[in-house]
Amino acid sequence: MRKYLFIIFILISSSCWAVDPFEDFHEYGQLSDEEIHDLHKGEMLYGDTEFGFILSRGNINSTSFKLKGNLYQDFEKWRNQFKIDTLYKRDENDDTGDSDVTANRVFVSAQGNYKVGVKNSSFFIYGDYEEDQFSGLKFKSTIATGYGARVYQGTKNKVDIDIGPGLYRSVADEDSTVSDSEENKTGYLLRVAMQWERLVSKRTRFNQDVSIEQSLSGLNSRLKSETALISQVIGAVSLKFAYMYRYNSKPEDDKLKFDSELSATLVYSF
Repeated sequence: MRKYLFIIFILISSSCWAVDPFEDFHEYGQLSDEEIHDLHKGEMLYGDTEFGFILSRGNINSTSFKLKGNLYQDFEKWRNQFKIDTLYKRDENDDTGDSDVTANRVFVSAQGNYKVGVKNSSFFIYGDYEEDQFSGLKFKSTIATGYGARVYQGTKNKVDIDIGPGLYRSVADEDSTVSDSEENKTGYLLRVAMQWERLVSKRTRFNQDVSIEQSLSGLNSRLKSETALISQVIGAVSLKFAYMYRYNSKPEDDKLKFDSELSATLVYSF
């Protein structure tokens, strides 16, 4: 009896693994990033928007909202990318009954890549600006320039890297406890960014984005990492599971050096 059960189990397992487990998903994985850019070449704007909303009531009352966008332009000589990433959260205080904001962050960035003769290589200029109500800073910004290239191209994997020098500036919040001499900071840095994309199945992709800003002036160095799995479920709508990790070597106001964020959001491509 055990022998026949084992044979049946093998047959069932073989039939399950013989098909793509994501076969019912849409054709997200059929186009690479390069094919997507070629498809929209010359258009003023294309890209995707990502949004998530969580409303909790009961033992814990809270409201969370996340909005993220990636916009592109692809012309003959230039490829431009614009990003926005926002997070807002409000929790009810059990002691006072009031509703308090516990997270409020806005991050925007822009990067222009000037294409050179070598395929998938370019010179870039990058800039970002971030306001985080609970970081101890009024704002922080970065500008960098350098060279970008594809360092690996395989059947299912590709890795792009940008590297170049830059400038960092931050302004402390008015309520911050830092001294006047440390209120404004400006320094040089080296920025390294990596984008790894892997085709998991015919319908699903894995993305790993990492950016490192190493200070050359004794100021804080930063790291940002996003690990994501994206599958298109219907039409232009995809489901994205992501883990975001941020590290700051010298946080303000005795904040923690790191914070993380785990999310499940919907992505709409256009």
